[in-house]
Amino acid sequence: MYFFKTTEELKRHISQNKSSNQKIGFVPTMGALHQGHLSLIQQSQSVCSHTICSVFVNPTQFNESSDLQKYPRTPAKDIELLTLVGTDILFMPKLSEVYPNGMESSLAIDLKGLDSVMEGKFRPGHFEGVTQVVHRLLELTQPDVLFMGQKDFQQCVIVGRMIKALSLDLELVACPIVRNSSGLALSSRNMRLSVRGREQALILFASLQKAKVTLEKESVKSIVSSVKKQFLESNADLEYFEIVDGHTLEPIADEKDTDFVVACIAAYIEGVRLIDNMILKGGF
Repeated sequence: MYFFKTTEELKRHISQNKSSNQKIGFVPTMGALHQGHLSLIQQSQSVCSHTICSVFVNPTQFNESSDLQKYPRTPAKDIELLTLVGTDILFMPKLSEVYPNGMESSLAIDLKGLDSVMEGKFRPGHFEGVTQVVHRLLELTQPDVLFMGQKDFQQCVIVGRMIKALSLDLELVACPIVRNSSGLALSSRNMRLSVRGREQALILFASLQKAKVTLEKESVKSIVSSVKKQFLESNADLEYFEIVDGHTLEPIADEKDTDFVVACIAAYIEGVRLIDNMILKGGF
């Protein structure tokens, strides 16, 4: 595995090794890697000649400095895992490499309101930081295919919108959520939970499953109301639970209103904010 810390080294390597008949796959991460991230690497390897993974904790997408400081960082373990799965290139830059002094990297694009609901509502400015860093990393890695996890469903939709708005010659692949045997979505933030906390966090998956099973039997309003009531009787703090149109991210009143229905949830367990989702109908 090639390991680069500077943009100059990375770009030189890519320019020397990229050929017209080879696809480059790119997996952007913030580190603290787990099997969910590795599944993205493996998906890339199945269709691309070379796979690049970046590890960069992007400060512009954090709303609170305390959350940025608490974000887990495990570089040695990340390098070990990426080596074991045969990643071709690891890019682990410093902040100054991604955002050089004086560089204007913000994007003026119309996200069609996709950034103002759910995560955008509770984390204003978050997706401005996401699109900023993803676009910047795409500039540096020049991939043919971008692989992202469905667990960050809203992020996938917004990055897809960014790619379309900027007419980027790039394919986006949203890869399925990887869960543990109990159903908990794998997340870097899970390592901040106690054993008891991880058990309590299963309420997120249970809520999504309930929506999946009852979508055609109960009204959307009834399902949402039932989930909210369940949280009131638990030790978890629900931030939002929405059943939305997967294209627009707007809440729906009836599952027949769209061909793409997704249940999305965010909640705090032991002070740790977790998100999850489940496609109830249709898909990407």
